[in-house]
Order: sequence, then structure tokens, then C-alpha cells
Amino acid sequence: MSKKQQRCAVSQPCSPQHRHSQHLASTGSKGPGPGSPGPDCPQEAQRHGDARKGAAPPPPPAISPHEAPPRSRSLRLPPYSRSSVTQAEQPYLPEVRRLRYGRGRAVRVGSASIPEAALRQLALGGGGALRRRRKEAPTTRVPSQTWRGRSGRAAMWQRSVCVGLLALALGYLCLLGPELPHSALRHLSASLLGGLRRARSLEGRMVTAWQSAIVRPARGWARVAVGVNACVDVVLSGVKLLEALGLEPGDGKNHAVLNSRQDLKEAFAHFMEKGAAAERFFSDAESFHRIARTASEYPGAQLYVGGNAALIGQKLATNPDLKILLCGPVGPKLHELLDDNVVVPPESMQERDEFHLILEYQAGEEWGQVRAPNANRFIFSHDLSNGALSMLEVFVSSLDEFQPDLVVLSGLHMMEGQSKEMRQRRLMEAVASISDIPTDIPIHLELASMTDQDFMSNIMHQQVFPLVNSIGLNEQELLFLTQSASGPHASLASWSGIPDVGVVSDILFWILKEHGKTADRASDLTRIHFHTLAYHILVTVDGYWGNQVAAVAAGARAAGTQACATETIDTSKVFLKAPLEFVTSQIEASSKISLNPDEPVVHWHREGISFHFTPVLVCKDPVRTVGLGDAISAEGLLYSEVYPQ
Repeated sequence: MSKKQQRCAVSQPCSPQHRHSQHLASTGSKGPGPGSPGPDCPQEAQRHGDARKGAAPPPPPAISPHEAPPRSRSLRLPPYSRSSVTQAEQPYLPEVRRLRYGRGRAVRVGSASIPEAALRQLALGGGGALRRRRKEAPTTRVPSQTWRGRSGRAAMWQRSVCVGLLALALGYLCLLGPELPHSALRHLSASLLGGLRRARSLEGRMVTAWQSAIVRPARGWARVAVGVNACVDVVLSGVKLLEALGLEPGDGKNHAVLNSRQDLKEAFAHFMEKGAAAERFFSDAESFHRIARTASEYPGAQLYVGGNAALIGQKLATNPDLKILLCGPVGPKLHELLDDNVVVPPESMQERDEFHLILEYQAGEEWGQVRAPNANRFIFSHDLSNGALSMLEVFVSSLDEFQPDLVVLSGLHMMEGQSKEMRQRRLMEAVASISDIPTDIPIHLELASMTDQDFMSNIMHQQVFPLVNSIGLNEQELLFLTQSASGPHASLASWSGIPDVGVVSDILFWILKEHGKTADRASDLTRIHFHTLAYHILVTVDGYWGNQVAAVAAGARAAGTQACATETIDTSKVFLKAPLEFVTSQIEASSKISLNPDEPVVHWHREGISFHFTPVLVCKDPVRTVGLGDAISAEGLLYSEVYPQ
């Protein structure tokens, strides 16, 4: 973290002559002669306002610049501010005196230096901070109605000054245009405009607040082992592929397993109409390989690292301080695509890649009568290696040598393509292997789209949930989970638009209360990372996980950058879709929460379980949606910390 600056404010007389003399005394330089008081002088605004009302309030007592104020208190600033303020309490309306910090001393900024100070504040993206600090200043002995009027006039003057300064700065740049390179002029102009835009927008304020909240944990991971599903993703437009296959638009229908092209067409239309992500197994090997050949040869089709485990490993590998072990069916093409920081055991290598077809669609895209409400994707494959979890034993046996700090497990959903008997037998073998992982190594399980309620019930009740410490899932998986186990809101057939925060909170609370770690239950589950398009919630049992404010904020930031394919969040390319108000439960008595963009991570507590909520800045024109949930979970884990037990 960068060292925080401090900006002090003390009450002083505010005449032009006094400001001028103080400025010359502190800087030792020549300044402009006395002039009209600046537009940000609270005393002057007060005298003008009281003169209009016919009142003549007594002048504020003067304090020598060499005297310390009688007593002070620290005001809590919004998260995006990079400074801390000490406001002296005075019996009357205080003036804010701004100090400019040099290497050796603080220099008071007089009225002649306001443009420089204001431009510096714009460059820091803090255009709104000064207005809020004035509103939050002590109001002792000042009637609230008078203060609100005075504050409103001050805010109006502040906006006018900012706009005027911006115009002057741009005009000055234009005058220097012949002497400056065109690229430099364009960059400076864009920086000034971008700073003003960020300071005013909800999105910009949220990004700034996240930046302050996202801090590294005191105890981070050094080595992470990830398994066991990996493949090559063939990503292309779903509508274009179906048209290339000669399939006509029609009614949508959900299919647990795809047996033909007709099933593919109906399942794609079904989920495209909902704007929901889904993944299905294609049972006919010959038909799938023909479709895969058409997809890979289609103009514009792209090949990427695929599979939840490989995607999480690839995301974590971008951190140079981490060493990543990936176990899964890794073929030649996938090995070529993996980051150099990812280690693959020789036993995981195979001669042929597993391919998954990712059919993407954009918000508002149409196919016949179907119109997508938002961007998403439909995934299908004929993946036998991942479907049998063939690399699970290799994965567990590799842990002794690798000695990880964290294990990330995924791919259980791939077993739905197996027969019920084989699936049950393989699940029991998987549970036995997972049980061999030392209990001092936390395990995160990443879920994915499933359709068999009995299979999900087995995973949750007596099979996998008690063995893992953390779970990552989206809204489709959460609803299917509560339906499979007759949990809260199980009668809800599907989500309508943005999932209700209170409903989601009830289900997450139920999972940890009924299946999480307690004093009398032999379960290790203490954390759930829920992510949907508009918002994320991190839920933890108290006493086991730390730094969750940073973790949930980091996950939301990753969603905005990856969907738009940008290094940082570009506020012109994203928008806020989360509800501005919500209740924390639809079952029990709950509180109503209003979203504050300056403090976007909201926390509430419920019977020993903590909830951390943050909205997501949704990409207007997403470049790629596949793997978004995996990137979110990976980033959340990267900033999480496990407390020693």
C-alpha cells in the first residue's frame, strides 16, 4: 500500500488579505494581490446567505496559525479517499484550509493556487471527496436547515469551479498544441476528462472503493494444487454454429443428456432464452466429433484452455509468487496453451486432447423467436476422461511431493455422463481419495451445472461436502442444490431476472447451518463463494476465514476485467446491474440495505455466519464469458486467508 497523505483543516478567518498574507508567509514567494474571496470560502458564503435573510451572525473567533486547536477528532473518509482528515471542532462554522505537502514541509494553498490543487484532486479521482468532507464537518450551533442550504451552495460552487478549471486546462493544452506531440496532448486531455468522469459516476466510485479494499492477506498461499478436469475449449457463436449445422430455430426444451442434434438445438434455445449458463454431455461420440470438426473449422472459432480446474490454475498462475500443480487429461494442444508457471505431472499427459464446445451468445442476440436477455454460453462435450475423473488418483498421489498450501477440486459434474451405477461407484472412490488429503490442507470445491438431483444430493449429504472447506457456485447450481435437498425456496422453479438477494442469502445460510462445520458435526465446510451476473456474496462460519472483504471485492473486479478483456475496469464499458436496495432474508426478520457506491462491500451477520456482499460492474459488450465463474473463485481464493485451528 502506498503511504497515506494527510490533509488538515483548521478554522481561520477567510478574508482575501488574510489568505494572501498567510500564503506569502508560508511559501516565501510572491503571490497575487488581494482579490475577491474564492468560491469555496464557507464564511463568505455564510455572510452572503445571512445578509439575504437580514441576520448578522457574530464573526468566528480567530485562532493563531501557531496555536493548536482545542481538541480534534478524526473523520472517517469514504473508502476511495487517499487521505485522512483531522477537523478541529469550533463553536461556529469552520473553514477548510487545504495544505499541499512537499518532501519537507506542508505548504498552505492560497486562493491563487486553487487551480493547481483542484487539478491535483481531479487527477487522483477525488472530485467528490471535498464536497462530502464539508457536508460531514461538525455543525455545532448551526441550525441544520441553514447548514443544508449553505452546503448546497458550496457544492454548486465546487462543481462550477471544477468545470471551469477543466475548461481552462484543456484550453491551455490546446494553446500548447503546436509544441506538444499529438499523442501527449490526446493522453493528457483524456486523463483530465477520465478523472472527472470517474469522480462523478457510480461505477468510478465503486472501482476506487474496491482498490482501497483489496489488500493482500497476512498469510497468503505459496503452492496450490488444482484438479481434475482439463480440456481445450472451442469458443464460437452458438447461433452461427447451429446455422452452419443446418438447424432451424424452434422451441426450447431442457435435456439432461444430449443424444442428437435436435436435443442440442432445443437445449441451446432453452438456456439462451433464460440467459443462463449450462453444460451438458453429448452421448453420441460419432455425431459429436462431426459437430466438433465443423466448430473448429468455422471462421472466427478460437481455442482456449478449458475445464474448471485448468481455468482456475491458469488464473492463479498469473501471480508470479504462486506455484501451480495441475492434474487432469492434458493433451498436446492444452499443454501448449498453459502458462509456464503451471506444472503438469507426467502421468497427466495423454496423446489426444479433450475438446469442449462453447456456444456463446450476446445480450439481445436473437435466434428465431428467442432473444437472449444477457450474454452467456452453453457448453457440451463427449468427454470420457474427465467424465470418469480418470486423473483423480494421480492428483491425490502427487500432493505428497508437491506439498500444497491449498487444494482446488472440480469436475464432479462431468460424471453425469456415466451410467448411474458407474457414477455411484466412481463417486465412492473419489470420496476415498479426497479423504486421504491431510486435514490441515484446505480444499475448495468448484461446482458446475448439474441435472441429476440424486447425484447432487449424494455429493451434498454424505459424500463430498463434509470433506471440503470451501465451495464456489453460481445461481443455477445454488437453486438446483436446494431443490435436490428440499431446502429453503425449493419450490422456486427458476430465477426471474436477477436472483433475489434475500432468497440467495437464505439458501446459503441453510447450507452452512445444515451441512457446515459446527461443534457437534464432523464437517469441514466453512465457506461459500456465490457469484451471479449482478453481484457476489461470500459467506463464512465465524473464526475460520479472514480478509473476506478483499476476497469478494477482488472477485467482483475480476468479473469486470475478464468479461471486457481489459487489464483494469474501464468504467465506460461496464454498468451497475445490482439492486440498489435489498433485504437480507425472505424467511426471517431482516434488515433492509441500501447500496453505497463509496462502500460497495456490505457486511451482515446471522447466527455465527458472516455475509459479505458486493455488486458487480457488468460488461456492456463482453468479449468472453466462459470461465468467468472460475476466474472469480480463483481471485477470491487468492485474497482469502485461513485461520490456524
